[in-house]
Amino acid sequence: MRSPVIAVVIPCYRVRAAVLRVIAAVPGFVHFIICVDDRCPEESGAHIAAQATDPRVRVFRNDVNLGVGGATIRGFQEALALGADIVAKIDGDGQMDPQLLPRFISPIINGKADYVKGNRFTSIESVRQMPALRLFGNSLLSLLCKLSSGYWHLFDPNNGYVCCHAEVLRRLPLNKIAQRYFFESDMLFRLGVARALVIDVPMGAVYGDEQSSLRIGRVVLPFLFNHIRNFVKRVLYRYFILDFNIASVELLCAIALLAFGFGVGGVGWYDSARDGVTASAGTVMLAALPFITGMQLLISAINFDVNDVIREPLHRLIATQEHDGHLAPPAKNQGNPD
Repeated sequence: MRSPVIAVVIPCYRVRAAVLRVIAAVPGFVHFIICVDDRCPEESGAHIAAQATDPRVRVFRNDVNLGVGGATIRGFQEALALGADIVAKIDGDGQMDPQLLPRFISPIINGKADYVKGNRFTSIESVRQMPALRLFGNSLLSLLCKLSSGYWHLFDPNNGYVCCHAEVLRRLPLNKIAQRYFFESDMLFRLGVARALVIDVPMGAVYGDEQSSLRIGRVVLPFLFNHIRNFVKRVLYRYFILDFNIASVELLCAIALLAFGFGVGGVGWYDSARDGVTASAGTVMLAALPFITGMQLLISAINFDVNDVIREPLHRLIATQEHDGHLAPPAKNQGNPD
């Protein structure tokens, strides 16, 4: 059995001061180091091409700035074209230690995961290094991402230190994944729809003098909207299009009962306020009982979703089925709805 071909993708935007050190620290077992110049004003790509002597380095340039997600997706596509079996992504600003790569790659090689991401919240020491505002924001985003992706066991969703099996990447609609700061969360949503096994691995938090181009005020509402959109899409895909199970029935009954309870309660409240007459016990119960029952069914459906844990790596399932002749190789971007 041959050793897997491993590629590392480094999106490059305003990383000229640190990117050569990052490249030099990439372990020797990596076959390709793919640097994507995302229309960098510092011309990071030209700098790497002129200064990097490592024969593993490949430099690609985007004609327009696509954001960290767009540059990463370009790197994924180039890695697949080079025949990589496992693709990792690290940043070029020095905040992600390339020496941690074995920690991310080993679970995939050993068949324990399809996608591995970093988690900076596994020790009190790491959390103490994190600025308070970033800590609060990350906790809130983690909760929203749990809802939108279905990966309730994951934390730190915006962590960009990730690694993925190439077979899983081929089954994701890479051209539809968010290209800017929502990239990591949208990636998890797409992986969830594909039923890929995703795990966290611990890593430390490093914060230097780098200036982030992320502006919190500009992304709060788009992030919230995107998470709500992905949550609705995930529920439709998971429970009404790609499957139909007891949670699907509970959700339908919960929606009907909650709507009925709200409707009857609203009409009763309006009539009571208009006529100045206290609503009867029967009217109150007619609204309250469907509402309470609907809430119980909703909580039961959520419990089903939380416990719907993926246990088998998708890439191993695909390999087994292809070996048995039951599954043809996928067409480009097949296997994930819009």
